Amino acid sequence: MIHTTHSIRVRYGETDPMKYVYYGNYAEYFEIGRVELFRSIGMSYNEIENQGIWLPVSEYKIKYIRPALYDQKLEIHTYIKKIPGVRIEFEYEIYNEEHIKITEASTTLFFLDAKTNKIIKCPDVLMKLILANWKE
Repeated sequence: MIHTTHSIRVRYGETDPMKYVYYGNYAEYFEIGRVELFRSIGMSYNEIENQGIWLPVSEYKIKYIRPALYDQKLEIHTYIKKIPGVRIEFEYEIYNEEHIKITEASTTLFFLDAKTNKIIKCPDVLMKLILANWKE
């Protein structure tokens, strides 16, 4: 398993009139978690794309437990719990400042060759980094 955390503060423009985070903005929070997870194991998302690999999202599931509010500091926990093949699965938990879990989610992405537009296995360079950072 790989697990990372990243903190953000809810900006006013991310909220609705009740000052709750608008539900559509959670997808961006999870993208932040994925990008930071890749960076933490030694490869930026930009480097992956520069190697001609796209990572489109094919599935997205979310459970809202409690609202996130304007100006709260949130902690995004991002996990990879399965070794990737042609797909890579991420799980997420978001906690508020009181360390209460407010959201659970998962996304599935697949590896796509940018030139051929064909699905491929996880590139070796990324797989080596994943395995080097894997913890039981």
